[in-house]
Amino acid sequence: MNTIDQPEVIFLWPNGAPGTEDWTQKEKESFSPPPIIFRNVRNVTQPTLTAFLPDPSQATGTAVVVCPGGAFHALAFDHEGIDVARWLSSRGVAAFVLKYRLLATAVDDEEFERQIQAAMSDRNKMREITRQIIPPALADGQQAMKAVRGRAAEWGIDPDRIGMMGFSAGARVTIGVVLEHDAESRPNFAAPIYGALWEEITVPADAPPLFLALANDDELVGVDSSLALYSAWRAAGHPVELHIYAEGGHGYGLRRTSLPVTTWPDAVATWLHTIGVLFNTGGVSIQPR
Repeated sequence: MNTIDQPEVIFLWPNGAPGTEDWTQKEKESFSPPPIIFRNVRNVTQPTLTAFLPDPSQATGTAVVVCPGGAFHALAFDHEGIDVARWLSSRGVAAFVLKYRLLATAVDDEEFERQIQAAMSDRNKMREITRQIIPPALADGQQAMKAVRGRAAEWGIDPDRIGMMGFSAGARVTIGVVLEHDAESRPNFAAPIYGALWEEITVPADAPPLFLALANDDELVGVDSSLALYSAWRAAGHPVELHIYAEGGHGYGLRRTSLPVTTWPDAVATWLHTIGVLFNTGGVSIQPR
């Protein structure tokens, strides 16, 4: 059994990721330029889960697959991945950071920065560029859910209390799995944070409870996508909770700031109690289906 300080890395496709077996790009880590410096992982071809299991004395039996964002060009692996997983694990929730397949990008760091900035400057361009990578990335999300559910007994996880949380492009992966899944890959709850979604929404009959958080001044993709999801879930009669903060922009993840948006993880924790996937604290308990 691994601990939070010695995470296990699970390869999702030991025999090669289906449909991209011929990819030759090499995975690479780098850091974004100032003023906001954070670690990126890019050119992922071998999807993995990194497991952060809670102390057995604190384990709740709940689990979350965490999907970092990065415009499908990279993964913000710390403040939208590992830091989130450690926060969940410290609260008794088993967390698994998903490294999903990404678009092939430049090896040179400066060229990569120019490439991603150009893509992010035009929503229509971004939509076209990322269209090709969404199917394999969603397949990785579905496989991640199956992998965690398949080893639930080993990890002390309730197979009916496994959810997903994603940020930006990672929220798109999360939403995609919520919208398209089978019994083994269905999340029991989901939290897309400042999510990206351009397609029409067809809410499945077995849609799980949804938590949405975003900043009103998000100039990228979070506002319209989150509002559309909220409206669709509400119209379909499924549990949904929406938090809109006045300021915060896009991509804050678990970075601490002086703004109220920093408190979104507290709202998630309360919501997990409310929907009954953690112990009930006296609020309305809505059991996930």
